[in-house]
Amino acid sequence: MRSLSDHHPDGTVGVTVEGEVSLINRQAARLLCLSDEHVIGGRVEDVLRLQDQDGNNWWQFNDPANSLSTRTGIPEQSWLNSRGEEVLTTARLVRERPLAPVQAIAIGIRSGRGRARLDRERSDLVATVAHELRSPLTGVKGFVQALLNRWDKLNDDQRKMMLETVNADADRLVRLIAELLDVARIDTGRLSLYPRDCNAVVLTQRVVDSVSAGTSRTIELEAADDLPEIFADPDKYTQVVTNLVENAVRHGQGRVLVSLDRSPQDATPVGVRVCVDDQGEGIPKEMRNRVFTKFWKHGSSGGSGLGMYIVGGLARAHGGHVLVDDAPGGGARVIVDWPCEDLRPE
Repeated sequence: MRSLSDHHPDGTVGVTVEGEVSLINRQAARLLCLSDEHVIGGRVEDVLRLQDQDGNNWWQFNDPANSLSTRTGIPEQSWLNSRGEEVLTTARLVRERPLAPVQAIAIGIRSGRGRARLDRERSDLVATVAHELRSPLTGVKGFVQALLNRWDKLNDDQRKMMLETVNADADRLVRLIAELLDVARIDTGRLSLYPRDCNAVVLTQRVVDSVSAGTSRTIELEAADDLPEIFADPDKYTQVVTNLVENAVRHGQGRVLVSLDRSPQDATPVGVRVCVDDQGEGIPKEMRNRVFTKFWKHGSSGGSGLGMYIVGGLARAHGGHVLVDDAPGGGARVIVDWPCEDLRPE
């Protein structure tokens, strides 16, 4: 039994109702900082040396041997071992039958590092979102305050300029909130798609025209003849291409080239290949797998760090595929193979 429990990834401790240790595996011994694993038959107080922030001992605090007859277990709790490391414990109260007295206690122990990592990720998320929201909100607050305090002293052109800036910052806030909602839907698998046969050239041209109107950079579209229609939610496809083009504008220096062609026969899926090339610094090969993670940023350019994560999530939701390569003229190339038929994952 001990040999089998040693292969379990979490720590396991078996205790009799009298408080005698009947089983302890190698992982539990390590988490409990026991140099001598031969503690079978020892007192649980000496073996299960876990305390909370108030100095309470696990066994005395939970008192599992004297639990109510309806109690079946002890939910997950956070404790500190003798090295001050967080460990998470759960317990199952073993009874011969329901409502019978407790005969033994099976205690599970695992490291709290995983939860600490999740806590750090949540903190990073809050910090990133707060930073991204603060910047446009500061602009909105400042210009609105100026309009309220100096309305009579400003001419029409100045008022219009301030209102246009407030409107642009409000649009930025709306986009950021929409990105966060998309990330949540992608993470939870609740992304709603309304796909149909679409003309990729028409949708892509609209994106190119829209982004070009807001930048002095040259954005060109090259499309092969007789391209098949793609199977896509037009709004989501537009969002994917918009993110790619805006990223290319943000990180590149020269022109941005968007090209549409048939996917190679060995590509997965077979359909239309969308390539977006910039003339920036490019992305090193060792970093390309990180491009599609949340809040990944490259260089000093702004952005929420969510765009490429959303691109990858939306493409996969349609059965497509995204990868990063080198652009022929230098810089980065992002390739999206978009299917022509319904290949959505079940």
